[in-house]
Amino acid sequence: MYKGIPQNDVGIKTDILDSIPKSIGMKMLIRSMSPNVICADEIGTIEDVEAINYAICCGIKGIFTAHGSDLEDLELNPALNKLIKINMFNRIVCLDSKQKGKISKIYKLDKNNLKYINIL
Repeated sequence: MYKGIPQNDVGIKTDILDSIPKSIGMKMLIRSMSPNVICADEIGTIEDVEAINYAICCGIKGIFTAHGSDLEDLELNPALNKLIKINMFNRIVCLDSKQKGKISKIYKLDKNNLKYINIL
């Protein structure tokens, strides 16, 4: 968003919230709009984790971004580590820091061992 106007065409069935903390916005969306999917960028606070957990428990899928070069780097953030340790994510995709849009690693949750394995 820039001055209240979306900068990318995300489709007519997409609502974008601006100027509100992610954790509050996610809870507002869940209560008022019954979304199928919630997307949020740059998650990393305890409040974000609580809102994501609430969304997942309500049956909502999610796509979230966070800063980190690999799984070990993400685990250094206490809030993200909490989500990783409870196996909240099906996939964790890491982008190459030097080449825009290139995937450097993909971790998949091995549901038999309840551990993330690098599949790329």
